[in-house]
Amino acid sequence: MKILITGANGQLGQDVVALAKENKAYEVYSFTKGELDVTDEQAVQSIVEEVKPAWILHCAAYTNVEAAEDEGKDLNWKINKEGSAIISRAAASVKAKLIYISTDYVFDGTKKEWYETEDATNPLNEYGKAKLAGEQEIQRYLPDAHIIRTSWVFGEHGHNFVYTMLKLAKKMDTLKVVNDQYGRPTYAKDLASFMLYIVEKDIQGGIYHFSNDETATWFDFAQEILKREEVEVIPVDSSAFPQKAKRPQYSVMSLEKAKAAGFSIPTWKNALERFMENK
Repeated sequence: MKILITGANGQLGQDVVALAKENKAYEVYSFTKGELDVTDEQAVQSIVEEVKPAWILHCAAYTNVEAAEDEGKDLNWKINKEGSAIISRAAASVKAKLIYISTDYVFDGTKKEWYETEDATNPLNEYGKAKLAGEQEIQRYLPDAHIIRTSWVFGEHGHNFVYTMLKLAKKMDTLKVVNDQYGRPTYAKDLASFMLYIVEKDIQGGIYHFSNDETATWFDFAQEILKREEVEVIPVDSSAFPQKAKRPQYSVMSLEKAKAAGFSIPTWKNALERFMENK
């Protein structure tokens, strides 16, 4: 089975490529940002027609949430909306199935219980708006596509909150971390596993939510990351760290649909332990 992967050098993409290549039943065609610009329709169409993949795992994305508010705004929309439209049109032309990675930031955080896949969206920032527009483009051209909304992603590759906390702990005695934003951390390896599970089991298309299990604040997450470090972690509210991009206060997504598909989801603390062993 031929699988085409975009964004192969990204935090998630690297884990998806590595996991896909472990399965000898798959013929993996992976493309980094430099090898395939998802906003170049001619290039995308040409490669997709040449490969004729059964599945496209669309990991390419613009993910700088802060920059998306101003200097990165155009690129954010170009990659996350237009790039998704281009990928989905190409997939449709060769009847490929598609997995698109979206975000918890499509929600406004006003709900106080788990967000279900069918709940109303209302993104607060440009990144969330562009990713939601990407979802809509995907659904326009591929109504049966798989859309996976995820949150607070960390992994061995690239920049993320875990590496930031570990780095700061080497320089400082105390760290202040936000304690009024609730969500769920996601280990990139576990998200990659869920994506390949969808491929292997040919799970029905639609919107899925995926993160590791159990809820946390950024403070909870930081405490767990730094529990073996000589540093004091102090909880503060988000007003202590003004940001250009407004974040939802509560973006905990229900994992019931992914679990109903038969996938066993580890807790975020379990995921973090495995990350610490692998990093």
